[in-house]
Amino acid sequence: MELNLETVLMCLLIIIARIADVSFGTLRTVSIVQGRRALAWGLGFAEILIWVFAVSKVITNLDQPIYALAYAIGFATGNYVGLTLESWLSMGNQVLRVFTRRGFEVADTLWAEGLPATIFEGEGRDDTTYLLYMQTPRRQIRKVVRRVRELDPKCYYIIEDIRTASTARRLMREPTGWRAILKKK
Repeated sequence: MELNLETVLMCLLIIIARIADVSFGTLRTVSIVQGRRALAWGLGFAEILIWVFAVSKVITNLDQPIYALAYAIGFATGNYVGLTLESWLSMGNQVLRVFTRRGFEVADTLWAEGLPATIFEGEGRDDTTYLLYMQTPRRQIRKVVRRVRELDPKCYYIIEDIRTASTARRLMREPTGWRAILKKK
């Protein structure tokens, strides 16, 4: 195995190519799950084009096992980079379901702050429990969860990704009764 400048540069190129194609693959998978067909197509095209280059360099140079090592390093790093990029981009929306015993207290505060929430009342084992159901952009989910936890530190919550949601008008009406009085403040 000869380690010269050309071999080192080819290893770096293979690593960079694998980081790119695996990162694109991660973003493509998220795009598929979210139903973003055009984005998934574009990412898939770029991913495979880069992959063909990288794999061909390794296969046609089996006498250079360091290329296979570079390929593996790029693949592993690409997983890390792809997940990091996906987290930064925070594409799409999520559903936040909050189970709380302080139902209307939490809901009224969220509504007053302009956060849409739908409230359901249910019976838990020991007491009345409320479910707040909220659709939130992924990039705001941490802020909303923090706010809910400030309002009820004992709440339980679940976050789920949304693939599709209808675009129908909101089913909101003007508050009545004591909620209308609170809204005027």
